Order: sequence, then structure tokens, then C-alpha cells
Amino acid sequence: MNALAATNRNFRHSARILGLDSKLERSLLIPFREIKVECSIPKDDGSLATYVGFRVQHDNARGPMKGGIRYHPEVDPDEVNALAQLMTWKTAVADIPYGGAKGGIGCNPKDLSLSELERLTRVFTQKIHDLIGIHTDVPAPDMGTNPQTMAWILDEYSKFYGHSPAVVTGKPIDLGGSLGRDAATGRGCVFATEALLAEYGKSINNLKFAIQGFGNVGSWVARLIHKRGGKVVAVSDITGAVKNPNGLNIPELLAHKEKTGSLEGFHGGDDMDTTELLVHKCDVLIPCALGGVLNRDNAANVKAKFIIEAANHPTDPEADEILSKKGVVILPDIYANSGGVTVSYFEWVQNIQGFMWDEEKVNAELKKYMTRGFNNIKDTCKTHDCNLRMGAFALGVSRVARATLLRGWEA
Repeated sequence: MNALAATNRNFRHSARILGLDSKLERSLLIPFREIKVECSIPKDDGSLATYVGFRVQHDNARGPMKGGIRYHPEVDPDEVNALAQLMTWKTAVADIPYGGAKGGIGCNPKDLSLSELERLTRVFTQKIHDLIGIHTDVPAPDMGTNPQTMAWILDEYSKFYGHSPAVVTGKPIDLGGSLGRDAATGRGCVFATEALLAEYGKSINNLKFAIQGFGNVGSWVARLIHKRGGKVVAVSDITGAVKNPNGLNIPELLAHKEKTGSLEGFHGGDDMDTTELLVHKCDVLIPCALGGVLNRDNAANVKAKFIIEAANHPTDPEADEILSKKGVVILPDIYANSGGVTVSYFEWVQNIQGFMWDEEKVNAELKKYMTRGFNNIKDTCKTHDCNLRMGAFALGVSRVARATLLRGWEA
């Protein structure tokens, strides 16, 4: 099941739980605006290349729309639509005053030089500048984009509207980015894990963790779990996988990856098949990479008691059912990985105030939001007698529905 179908399914299920009016339900599902633009740029060799850019603005009932821009060959309207809708529910679950959006350009950033990427970003910004804005739609980095991409968007946008640092988040610190933003998704995920484990009388200390993905999110999750006394017994990414039943030394593994560019050959553990990670013996499994990795083929073999969804949509609905029957507790993506957008919100607030927070304040506020978010989901689960995924969706959808009705939506 693709991301859009799965997201729609979860939305419809939560709408039934909440007893939403069918016309309101349909209204909440349809995106506010879909944008498709042609971006032609001169390549370094003098030839002309054309790329297609998208921006789906899903809902603005609770505030400006918010969401990443990804540069990836497989960017398509369906995927962007699903992710924009997920952002609407995610920002509502996090209780930050945003709606959802998502965007992207169908390209392979690895095939483009830095100057070509800059030209492409600037042309894309020129095409959508009148549809984004500080109080309209605030982009952020995503797959294939980074703080430098945001710096180019900020500069291009500012040519039209004057200096506007709050128009994007995930910027370089020198241009108004927030301290703590780099680690935010991983750190938020760890705060979420602590909140969940506390419900079961457990803590990170001495539990065994397996982490799929060792990019920005996965490496921060591993680092912070290691620091809290948790045993990271297995890690994988596209370069390979490594395991150690007594726990990997994460600072040494990070240094090894930095030096060699790969997880393979690490002296503090044994290499293993990357496909084994998801079914590796552990207490907590944290997928931090791609969507759909837990499916009907491997779900029955998962040995973890808890799954923390740091990736977007890592568990497909069939796997969800299999894992639930096994008694596995799943902390859903729309809550577990909301640390990134929460600190993006803090960055936006700092830019509007023109006052920068220190990192300690950012992290303390993030912990407060993640802990409060978990408690709100837990209360929703009790009210509607449902699991954490439906609790999170019901919480997000109810907040957006309430805002929509309060603004005077006509049924």
C-alpha cells in the first residue's frame, strides 16, 4: 500500500472513531492548493535542463502551512500529497500553530553540481514565491535538501519581499537557524521513547535497541540512547550493518563511519546482513530510514516489544495488524518524529521575535512539547479505546476539525 493510500486509510479510520460529519471529512481530506511548476535551468555544460517542481498545501485552519522540500528522482504528486496531509495531522498532534504542506523537485541532486542546484532552487523559488510566506507556507529541508538549500530560498524570496528569515526553517545558524535544530528529530524521538517506556515502568538504561538508518536522525538517536545507558545492539544503513549483543560503542562507530564512509568493518562489532536488522533480537526497534520497511513479509518475525517510528510511514497497514496481534507497542510516526517540525516552529518564533534562544532552552522546550504530546495521545486512546496510532490520528484530526468549524466552515 503506498503512502497516500495508507494515510487516507488512517485518516478515515480516525474520522469514524470521532464520528465526523461526512462532508467535513471530505473537506479535510482535499488539499487546499496543489502547485506544479516547470523549472528550466542552464547546466554547467551550456545545455538546458527542465525539471518539474511541486508544492502541495494541504490545510491552513490552524496556521501557516509547513513542510519540507525534497529533491529526489521519485518525487511525484501522490507522495507529496500524502506527506502534506501527514504534516497537517503531525503539527496538530504536536500542538504547534501550523497546517501541513510538502514540496519537491523530481531530480537527482547527486547528478547536479552545487551551482546547478543553486540555479534550480532559485528558479523554483521564483515560481512559487507568491504562494509561500511567513504567515502562508513555511518550507524546510527534507530528503536531498539541506540548510544551504534553505539559504538560497531565503535569499531569493528576500529579493521580492525584503529580509525575511522566518520564510524557511532549517537554515544555517548564521542566517537565523535555531540551535538544536540539527539534532531535533532524533532528540524528540528519544524524548518520545522515554515517555512511552515510563508508561511500562521501564527506562532507556540497559534496554537493547536496534536502529535502522544511520543518517542524521538515526545517528542522533543512537548517540543519545548510548549516552543514557541504553545498549544499541545493532545498526544498519545503505552501507551495511553491524551488531554487538553487549552494545556498540556509538562514538567509536560514528568515528569509523566518518573515516571510512561505511558501517562495515567496524572492529567493535560483527558485520551482518542489512535485512536482518528489523528482526534482530532487541527490546526496542527504531526504523529511521525509508517508508514501508515493516510489511507482511517480515512483521511476524519482529522480536522487539516496542517500535518507535522515527521514519515516515515505516510500518504498512498489514504489518500493523500482525504486530498488534503479537502485542508489539508501536509509537506512530506522526508523533515520534515530530521533534524536527517542533524545533522548526521554535526557529520561526525566534525569527519573528528577532531574539535567539540558547540550545538549553530549545532542548527543554522540545522535551516539554514531546512529553505533553504523549500524554495527550494517551488520553485520546483512553477516551476512544484505541491503539497509539489511532489515538495520535484522532487527536490530530479532531484539532484540525475543531479549528475548521470554529473558523466558520459551512456544512
